[in-house]
Amino acid sequence: MQDRELILSIRDLDISFQTTAGSVHAIRGVDLDLYRGETVAIVGESGSGKSVSMKAVMGILDKNSTINSGRILFTYQEHGAAKTVDILQLDRKTIRHTINGRHIAMVFQDPMTSLDPTMTVGKQIMEGMVLHDRLGKQEAWKRAVSLLTMVGISDPEKRMKNYPHQLSGGMRQRVVIAIALACDPEVLICDEPTTALDVTIQAKILELIKRIQNEMKLSVIYITHDLGVVAKVADYVNVMYAGNIVERGQIDEVFYDPRHPYTWGLLSAMPDLDTNDERLYAIPGSPPNLMHEKKGDAFAPRNIYALNIDDRLMPPMFKITETHAAATWLLHENAPAVQMPEELRARIERMKEEAAK
Repeated sequence: MQDRELILSIRDLDISFQTTAGSVHAIRGVDLDLYRGETVAIVGESGSGKSVSMKAVMGILDKNSTINSGRILFTYQEHGAAKTVDILQLDRKTIRHTINGRHIAMVFQDPMTSLDPTMTVGKQIMEGMVLHDRLGKQEAWKRAVSLLTMVGISDPEKRMKNYPHQLSGGMRQRVVIAIALACDPEVLICDEPTTALDVTIQAKILELIKRIQNEMKLSVIYITHDLGVVAKVADYVNVMYAGNIVERGQIDEVFYDPRHPYTWGLLSAMPDLDTNDERLYAIPGSPPNLMHEKKGDAFAPRNIYALNIDDRLMPPMFKITETHAAATWLLHENAPAVQMPEELRARIERMKEEAAK
């Protein structure tokens, strides 16, 4: 844990979107840290604000967005020296030319929509190198071929001349990863990188990202709703709900000692072959409409353990250990003692046994 180098620090990020129906308060005070070489996962249901937070880091928010407050401090290497910038203070053009691709790259959810169907795979990989690294065509071609080899694509010379529609889903995702790595970024953001793929290909893509991360000393952020993915790849987990991070900690802390009722619900909803329940657990209710902000804890209407104070005041982050914290009034010293559901406790014991094997 010593000498960890902070590379990305998000503080009090608050974002709204103006829509025809009114203002949507999508991100409400997010704090997040990423250290060099480590993997952070952001998990939560659809609409919890995972992708929006990372789009702010990339400077690719939609035009109808308003950043109400916050800082995104990013430290990167430029000509052998460390440089720190607040991404929110940079204009889009500067972000596109100095940060995106060169220092922070993103792997999007659906490779078919992130690849240009009219360009060969080779041209798309070479594009960033020619633009950012000023490489000549021949040099860029060689590097692109070596990147395709690195991401496990056989016969790379031939694949360079293929168009996206000529490749399988798994190969397209590997090409997207190769494009993301083309300019040696320091941070790789993976937005649901395995959602569109079948299970066997998913595992291979996750192994590939992990191997490349170790080789290139990358810092990785995973955006996912799949806790199975998180368990395989993450060092730290941030659980998001309604634009807030409601629990954060090391992977073992969040998986084996979860403290927020929402985290209990997410873990209980994971498919498990050994469970006694006949039906898969689902968190009651549905996520809140962020156009109509609720006073107090946004999760309270779905929380069977909710206290009276939840309807009045938003809970602060209660510190559990140096690295583990959760935003729930159940952790207040005056709160009644509430234990996680017994079925979840049994499931966690099984998870520990499996991990030990």
